[in-house]
Amino acid sequence: QVQLAESGGGLVQAGGSLRLSCAGPGRTFWLAMGWFRQAPGKEREFVAAITLIGGNTYYADSVKGRFTISRDQAKDTLYLQMNSAKPEDTAVYYCAACTDAVTTISITREYKYNYWGQGTQVTVSS
Repeated sequence: QVQLAESGGGLVQAGGSLRLSCAGPGRTFWLAMGWFRQAPGKEREFVAAITLIGGNTYYADSVKGRFTISRDQAKDTLYLQMNSAKPEDTAVYYCAACTDAVTTISITREYKYNYWGQGTQVTVSS
């Protein structure tokens, strides 16, 4: 069974930085990978995504300019660099991978992703 494993979550002060990692199984058949997050009492929401062909990146407006998504193909590892963290960034962060073709709209949608990690908690203190 294909597994994605997130790491790097933790507690950070507002204005600080954190880097999340998501290790894949070493295969390279993904067409897109992304990060989603779910805060307490809220629905899971899109954070950022990257296409594996072309390396196009997409961000939610709430994180644009503060977060950076990237991927190391050789390591099959996805990253999310979180800078200028805010208390409203507090959530469980999930990485996800997609094996189907995506569009600029569908890449931000949960239903396109057929592989998910277990999540890692990020807490930003004020």
